[in-house]
Amino acid sequence: MSTALLALVSAFALVLVVELPDKTLVATLVLTTRFRAWPVFTGVAVAFAVQCAVAVLFGHALTLLPDNVVAGVVAALFGLGAFMLLREGFAAGGGEEDASRSGPRPATFLRSAVTSFGVLFAAEWGDASQLATAGLTARYGQPVAVAVGAFAALIAVAGIAVFVGQKIRSRIRPKLIQRAAGFVFTGLALVALWQAVSAS
Repeated sequence: MSTALLALVSAFALVLVVELPDKTLVATLVLTTRFRAWPVFTGVAVAFAVQCAVAVLFGHALTLLPDNVVAGVVAALFGLGAFMLLREGFAAGGGEEDASRSGPRPATFLRSAVTSFGVLFAAEWGDASQLATAGLTARYGQPVAVAVGAFAALIAVAGIAVFVGQKIRSRIRPKLIQRAAGFVFTGLALVALWQAVSAS
């Protein structure tokens, strides 16, 4: 498997697992209960595209640094992501927002899309998926492949939330997925830390 394909698959799988139980799915689901599905999906998709670009550019900038420094920063990014996921995964209480509202509110396409963009753009700053995207870009040195994989995963999550989110939400246990993703991030952080120590 080529490095680019491995980077794409890794980004897709990791971001998908991280985002399924995350506030992204819940926020998109709630927006869909307030506005029509198509403008919500459009606004969310644009927000994801911008956030992926920011994360990939940051990760690509890291590749200009020495290998041991890059590995150290990658370890820190994944370590921070692991902390965030495990903290949420082991926190008491559900914390999910109530999406059982009445049907979509009448609003223009532009207003619905801009509102959705703003909510998701703000929600994704410093999110575990953004950290993962930056970390994988620095690790593999394949910014385009990582961006495509991460964006595809985010769009898949948005699609689930918009079209079948309510059904999926009642069947999955978000905290278990958050814990599993947190442990995966911990493993990736330890591997990167080992690479940083061995490269120095």
